[in-house]
Amino acid sequence: MDLDKSVIGVTSNEYVFEVERRHVGQFATAIGDDNPLYTDENYAKESAYEGLIVPPTFPIAMNDGKVELPVQLDQRRMLHGEQEFLYYKPIRIGDRLRCQIKVSDLYDKEGKSGKMQFLKLDTEMKDTTGELFCISRMNIVYRSLAK
Repeated sequence: MDLDKSVIGVTSNEYVFEVERRHVGQFATAIGDDNPLYTDENYAKESAYEGLIVPPTFPIAMNDGKVELPVQLDQRRMLHGEQEFLYYKPIRIGDRLRCQIKVSDLYDKEGKSGKMQFLKLDTEMKDTTGELFCISRMNIVYRSLAK
């Protein structure tokens, strides 16, 4: 069954993510980025950021895997299309961010193998006062059922 526009605006439960030094270090190692802004406190203090920050793609890891949207999706039809990160403030070690996933758009396109749907998911990350730090935007290609 295809998705319909009624999914736009659907949100997950809010969850809190604490940015831990160990997690950031492991992430930087996993992606092969040895930038000292992520791990060397003295270096980072002398930078324009005045402290440790996370790698730009780190928000992709800011989900414990237990958070779900209340939308029935067939995992076999899903393909990660693209990812972007919109930053409003740097994310730092020690930040405690309130996060929530929202379906921000759904649209159709014709492809070589038929109709495809594109589901755009935005994860907003805010501090305890509600100030927006980052939006992690994922576009999922939702393919047609095999015939």
